[in-house]
Amino acid sequence: MTIVELILSLGAILLAAFLFTNAVEILGERLNMGQGAVGSVLAAVGTALPETMIPIVAILGALILGRDPQTAGEIGVGAILGAPFLLATLAMCVIGASALAFRRRRESGTRLAIDEGVVARDIRFFLIFYAIAAAAGIISLPFYLKAAVGVLLLVAYAYYVRRTLAAGGADLEETPERLTLWRFRSRPPTWAAAGQLLGALAIMIAGAEFFVEAVEHASRELGIPAGLISLVLAPLATELPEKFNSVIWLRENKDTLAFGNVSGAMVFQSTVPVTLGILFTPWDLKFLDLFSVGLALASGFVLFLMLRAKRPVRAEVLLVGGGAMYAAFVVAAIVVVL
Repeated sequence: MTIVELILSLGAILLAAFLFTNAVEILGERLNMGQGAVGSVLAAVGTALPETMIPIVAILGALILGRDPQTAGEIGVGAILGAPFLLATLAMCVIGASALAFRRRRESGTRLAIDEGVVARDIRFFLIFYAIAAAAGIISLPFYLKAAVGVLLLVAYAYYVRRTLAAGGADLEETPERLTLWRFRSRPPTWAAAGQLLGALAIMIAGAEFFVEAVEHASRELGIPAGLISLVLAPLATELPEKFNSVIWLRENKDTLAFGNVSGAMVFQSTVPVTLGILFTPWDLKFLDLFSVGLALASGFVLFLMLRAKRPVRAEVLLVGGGAMYAAFVVAAIVVVL
């Protein structure tokens, strides 16, 4: 039964990712938004909702329903830190693998033809504000200073969204003419595209939640500690939408959308959900937490240096680098938890 739950929930996420990419490109064209804005804001925030729901439910649910705050805090912090780490490592690995797999049909082959200005802006925001959030978990701060850090992160993300929407980026190319769920011959209205997008998001959230529950059932049956799920498997499951959307866009030679979907989600995950952890949990980061933060920042820093040096971003580098860093974290997690 657990295997069936895993397969069905994964299928739901895949279907939702396909519907979402179709709708978000049409809406982006209707709103005259460029590739950077669509990938880094609309797609990134929308597909970040599944993994953001876990800390919200865990932390705020404990406050409202009176559940064990320590356990809820551990689950919430694990999900909050796991998301940007996975985006900076495993998601980059998936992007590299996808570009390699589709290299014969891609115009740029294994090189990613991305808008370097858009991606560099995203990575710069991520490095600065994720480092600030991590520092707040290392240094013991009174609550009013933690609140100030939380406000800073929210203001920073609002400023990032404003800059991204103002910049826009290159125009969307080859926008799909047909909306998947609009079965009429007429041009799909904007409300239909918005409805498909919202429906896809709902399926994503439900599919991710069912996937996490199925993994938890499997852990009990196999005797795997629940802590390992909150640190590794739960964020992995809820990050699937970003990865599948990027695979679809890479296949269609829309590299800026594919990369912006991940880099924009890195900015969101390093500011908004982190604020929830800083304000509503002790935010006392342990070794494994700091190890994941360090790997995420290292991955982002290497990518930022490549972009600043005007070097082409190649699929092989993303595949090997992202995979190696994620593997290092998994080994550390197993050693520490077990």
